[in-house]
Amino acid sequence: MQRPLVILLTALSIPTALPAQADSSRDSIIVQLVGRLDLERYKATIKGLTRFGDRRQGTDRNRAALDWIEAQLRSYGCTGVARLKYNYQPPAPRARTDSAAPGPARDTTRASGGGRYRGVRTRTGVNNDSLKQTAQASTPGAREEVYCTKIGATHPGEMYVVGGHMDGIGWGEAANDDGSGTALVMELARVFSGPDVRTDRSIRFILWNNEETGLNGSRAYVEQRRALQGSPEEPKWLGMIQHDMMLFDHGMPCADGTLAPEQRPEADVNIEFQASAKFANEAQQLAWVFQRANEKYATDYPASVGSHMTNTDSAPFQDYVPAISLRENERGTQIGAGWDPNWHQPTDLYSTYSDKDFRLGLNAAQTTLAALAGLAGATIK
Repeated sequence: MQRPLVILLTALSIPTALPAQADSSRDSIIVQLVGRLDLERYKATIKGLTRFGDRRQGTDRNRAALDWIEAQLRSYGCTGVARLKYNYQPPAPRARTDSAAPGPARDTTRASGGGRYRGVRTRTGVNNDSLKQTAQASTPGAREEVYCTKIGATHPGEMYVVGGHMDGIGWGEAANDDGSGTALVMELARVFSGPDVRTDRSIRFILWNNEETGLNGSRAYVEQRRALQGSPEEPKWLGMIQHDMMLFDHGMPCADGTLAPEQRPEADVNIEFQASAKFANEAQQLAWVFQRANEKYATDYPASVGSHMTNTDSAPFQDYVPAISLRENERGTQIGAGWDPNWHQPTDLYSTYSDKDFRLGLNAAQTTLAALAGLAGATIK
């Protein structure tokens, strides 16, 4: 069986034997496709998602957001619009114990995913005070998540999975977490679904549910679809690219715990893979493909690569296929250290962010679109 890494490098690398004209032609196609992304359209899609509050799973506002996302995908002409269905039951509360035996000491210098905390840290957490925004609480039960697929013209049975999670928490609008990632995926679906756009390989655009409860939506997809790969129902996975909160990179907290009021000029798109994954080597190669695409095609902000991907919907895929995650900051060492004060808070509102913030998300979209255009073999009729 051909390893995904071979397909990955073959799909994007430009052999030196190719004539300069072929190189120039592909570059021109990617430039045209990236040019179809627009800051105002991206902002409008985020704004549309915030109409449904934080879109918390198991609520009417979550279900209304799913209907809206599906309608948008259909309006783009994205084919094979469908829903994956599963059941979510929250875990039972942990039983209290009166045992006096101490548990193992926690290493507070290490972040989730394997990174090491450095510099100033501030508190993080989830706002669970419903009085800060009166809204329906979550209930267990049936769940759905929406996806659509760009069918490849020459290799339809091979597919890249491109995701963002549409649910949020915190009783705000979840504009950044994860309206910004959801809008990015929807904008990619719009561009690749253009009637004049052709790809050699398939691309699936999926908006996960239940990310905030433990990646339950993406886990359900892996459990239900992994064994179906290679069948007419499920093309073979070549790679998984996840997009989470994308807007806020104002830097490390100051000594007093405050953050800079504006996006820092040196803000970047963080591309992460997980060093302990079975497909770590292939995922690292995929991450560098995205970094090079950013360097060549993104307009404003650079990208950096890290090895501590964690707490994101690419994790359930990481031992089956090369998987990476794009975010505003590293998830463990930076977001986990308080670099985004709006994370899971009522302040995660559309009005909180400026165009400098939204432009970081747009640059992440440019990065993924450019990389995918090369990987999937995109052309314009």
